[in-house]
Amino acid sequence: MKANELRKMYVEFFEKRGHKEIGSASLLPENDPTVLFTTAGMHPLVPYLLGEKHPEGKRLVDVQKCIRTGDIDEVGDDTHLTFFEMLGNWSLGDYFKEESITMSYIFLTEYLNIPVERLAVTVFEGDSVVARDNEAAELWMRNGLKKEQIYFYGRSENWWGPAGKTGPCGPDTEIFYDMGKEKCGEDCGPACSCGKYVEIWNNVFMEYNKNEDGTYSELLQKNVDTGMGLERILTVINNFKNVYETDLFQPIINKIEDITDTKYTEENKEIYRIISDHMRAATFILGDFKRIVPSNSEQGYILRRIIRRTIRLVKKLGVNRNIVCDIAEVVVENYGETYSELFTNKAFILEQLEKEYLLFSKTLDSGLKMAEKYFSKLEEGNRLSGDLAFKLYDTFGFPIEFTVELASERKINVDMPAFEQKFKEHQEKSRKGAAEKFKGGLADNSERTTKLHTATHLLNAALRKVLGDSVYQRGSNINSERLRFDFSFDRKMTKEELEQVEKIVNEAIEKGIDVMCTEQTVEQAKSDGAIGVFESKYGEIVKVYTIPGYSKEICGGPHASNTAELKSFKILKEESSSSGVRRIKATIG
Repeated sequence: MKANELRKMYVEFFEKRGHKEIGSASLLPENDPTVLFTTAGMHPLVPYLLGEKHPEGKRLVDVQKCIRTGDIDEVGDDTHLTFFEMLGNWSLGDYFKEESITMSYIFLTEYLNIPVERLAVTVFEGDSVVARDNEAAELWMRNGLKKEQIYFYGRSENWWGPAGKTGPCGPDTEIFYDMGKEKCGEDCGPACSCGKYVEIWNNVFMEYNKNEDGTYSELLQKNVDTGMGLERILTVINNFKNVYETDLFQPIINKIEDITDTKYTEENKEIYRIISDHMRAATFILGDFKRIVPSNSEQGYILRRIIRRTIRLVKKLGVNRNIVCDIAEVVVENYGETYSELFTNKAFILEQLEKEYLLFSKTLDSGLKMAEKYFSKLEEGNRLSGDLAFKLYDTFGFPIEFTVELASERKINVDMPAFEQKFKEHQEKSRKGAAEKFKGGLADNSERTTKLHTATHLLNAALRKVLGDSVYQRGSNINSERLRFDFSFDRKMTKEELEQVEKIVNEAIEKGIDVMCTEQTVEQAKSDGAIGVFESKYGEIVKVYTIPGYSKEICGGPHASNTAELKSFKILKEESSSSGVRRIKATIG
């Protein structure tokens, strides 16, 4: 089965069961300071999981683009990916466990024709706070699974949330595919990492709210949030050994073979896989309408890292020219019909890749000079310290294999144990940071952040009034202290312009204007003058938030009910974000 066929089958299956399809949201979360990228289908739906009414109703289905960077150094094996697509279906206070489990079972066994005996599921075993999820286990058996195919695990395996210290949470049931291997021991089960079981779907049942005192109360709106990785399920149903055998990767791998005049072999498969994964991710990040560019911070840093890692590995294949654009064109061609923004932004994608290639070529030369400086102080048989080897990796992007090769040419060793210790510390730090980021999504939906969200609408309108309609929102980030707003503009704003923008926003606040919300078709909204936060696939019906006389935007919310609730508005800083993009940080009273 091909990817397009599976996407279509999945969406149509749930549409026939009352779900409305919603488009994939941007890879860059709107107004969410807790994550760098959209890491799961739940992130764009945060307000609706918390009770806000979705314009498409209570049953939704989507295919969401996702980026996860916590295990970026593991990419190259059979399973880890930076970019992936998540198939998801949602119940926002509608059906619950019985319908969710039954639909999952039917789709897997009747539509994907997975033999029942190859399935295994896990459910929450319960603890002193929340009871064992016998209901989920009984539902699986009622559908056709045997008792021995059901495994009970604790919170580390079968509990989701809360995202912060308090908030929605609940048990989940994870669905696994049995690869047919022998069990590694008596305790072997889906939680085992031996490779016998591969997780293919996860159904989260948000039924509790964790309170500040640590107790749990039942949610008024119980939700179902499911996620199934497209690449992984494609691998399973086609009996492939890894995701790189699917039609999502084969065109990329074939292109790399053609333009490098090398072959994908057991010896170089890791290089091929990393190049394929990283260029797919980089192309999608650059193709996003929020137009993130390579930089030294946040999303731009991740983008720069994966592009530069690709360039290094291309050189390792013996190619000393820019071929990353050639690979990106294959990604655009392969995905463009599904994600039209790649076609629309193709010129921008290729332009940024070319710029980064030229820039990194200079950095690479600088790194070689620094390495030569380190080696010149050592004699044959000496060792390059782990600290210096790691500095070449961290500062100049030199993989340890490259450093070892350079050292061996000079008959110098590298202190590998010391390097590996530094690298391990680096990984742990990165994973902890990623874990903290991934906790988010529902972490901060406080009254203050809601008001700051409304302030971004007023700020956007004021900027367009002062600087012109060419101003376009390129991203925003909100925490409880301030808002951060990125917008297209090619120069530093003057003091007078900043004062004028601030005055317009405060004027709207002082007037105490009611914030109105209507539901319209996208066409109606745009004909009425509404602007989108970013161009993407909207559903048939969208929410339009209007502050009469000032702002009209397509947006998911939530917002303050009246501008007076913001009290006052103050710009803290205006600075460059990246080429052609400015950034304002501001706060409210």
